[in-house]
Amino acid sequence: MKFEDLLLEIGGFGRFQIFILFILCLPRINLPMHFLLHNFLAATPSHHCAIPHQEAFVNLTMEEVLLISIPQEPDGTYSSCEMFSQPQFHLLLNSSLQPENNSIIQHCQHGWVYDHSQFTSTISTQWDLVCEQRGLNQATATFFFIGVTMGAVIFGYLSDRFGRKAMLLVSLVFSVIFGMLSAASVSYSMLAITRTLTGVALSGVSLIILPFGMEWVDIQHRTFSGILTSIFWSIGNMLLAMVAYLVREWHWLLVAVTGPCLLSIVCLWWVPESARWLIANGKVKQAQRHLLQCARMNGRKDFTRGEGLFPSFHLSQALRRMSTNKKPGQSYSYISLFRTPVLRKISLCSGAVWFGVAFSYYGMSMNLTGFGLNMYLSQFLLGIVEIPAKMIMYVLVNRVGRRQSQAWALILTGLSIGANVIIPKSETLFSFTSLRPVVAIMGKGFSEAAFTTVFLYTSELYPTILRQNGMGYTSFVARLGGALAPLVFLLDEVWRSLPEVMYCGVAVCCGSVAFLLPETLNVRLPEGIEDIEKAQ
Repeated sequence: MKFEDLLLEIGGFGRFQIFILFILCLPRINLPMHFLLHNFLAATPSHHCAIPHQEAFVNLTMEEVLLISIPQEPDGTYSSCEMFSQPQFHLLLNSSLQPENNSIIQHCQHGWVYDHSQFTSTISTQWDLVCEQRGLNQATATFFFIGVTMGAVIFGYLSDRFGRKAMLLVSLVFSVIFGMLSAASVSYSMLAITRTLTGVALSGVSLIILPFGMEWVDIQHRTFSGILTSIFWSIGNMLLAMVAYLVREWHWLLVAVTGPCLLSIVCLWWVPESARWLIANGKVKQAQRHLLQCARMNGRKDFTRGEGLFPSFHLSQALRRMSTNKKPGQSYSYISLFRTPVLRKISLCSGAVWFGVAFSYYGMSMNLTGFGLNMYLSQFLLGIVEIPAKMIMYVLVNRVGRRQSQAWALILTGLSIGANVIIPKSETLFSFTSLRPVVAIMGKGFSEAAFTTVFLYTSELYPTILRQNGMGYTSFVARLGGALAPLVFLLDEVWRSLPEVMYCGVAVCCGSVAFLLPETLNVRLPEGIEDIEKAQ
């Protein structure tokens, strides 16, 4: 007898499962509010060099002071990183006669002046992370994703060792602690360290929620639970746009996106440990208690009396028979993912797919200003477009299967990014100004479809005894992609379109690798490694 048979006896998908999924979806809302926070936390408003002794120009307007003090770019805007060593008063007579002698142009010597019309303050304005320090600004996102990468390894192993619920609680508690410490940062170094540690903590939330919920539902509702959990990510995406619009000061913005974790900590009290994990680890009595609780809440009183499929033996005996054949003292680690041939192929291919999904997703999500729309509107629209994308994937993964859906969603993401490289950014004989945002939003929809599918798909590929190790490993690879994505923007100094070309190429290549993975549609969740190897 398999665990799925037992789930059907206790209601399959009833009030108990709906209740658990709802509670697990609450912390899911918080994830994009931190993972995509860099767009607003580190936003760089328009700026120019601070002009010394500005009081000496009392007879000049501010525009005239800028004209004689700051060189102009070819498009007529003032330089963000350079200034004249001496005032160029002749420009007052003819502003088109820009000096050709570069010796009188120097880097900013007295700091910068920022436009505060959109942001009260960001980390960019707080510590002057512009011009030569621009790399440190982008590195803030990289530090966060390095933390997420480390957390994937840590929580992937620990949640298989000590349980889903305990590690989810630990993750949420430390997310609150380090999130609040980030808000209280008094230096860039402190912010970099605390954001890294926040990434470590939040990685557990990202890693555990979907498999945790999926382990409580039957085969028929597995896709629904995965899509439902993913929709709450999109809700968090839209909420981030609204919160960032209302809170324009970076310290309080961090407080606003961290606070809701406290509600998740309280609600987690009513969520039981995964019965699958308990059975796989020989904790039959605890599993029996939670299964009886599930049966009572789902109205299956016949199950609690030992009727149905259990007329001749007690539930505890059935659970012991279902328990994975695990030798005493035997433990599993990340190395176990590569010991057997089929599992090794799954691990290598799924790792490549996860890298491509995360690399392209965060490459698009952290380039809000490149869509030709207001950044708050861009963030909100990109959150909205994810929901129909998830609805479509709900149909596709059940009709055409996980493998085809995963591969084509990622390939189409890359092709959409590549299309925007070709579409002109400036006005031409034919206007393309409205086409770029449309293609970008379509690409974001494909990207989110790929991300939604890969969580569901990977949870079904790995056996129960290694599921969190597998999720930890793939999440580790994905966060490498997430950490590299913001740094790729710096390559625009080599060639303006080089970042988009890289996002496109990686997405198409990694999407093609998905064709090598096995199909999991309507297949029982594997419990042990032998289930994986025998199925091929």
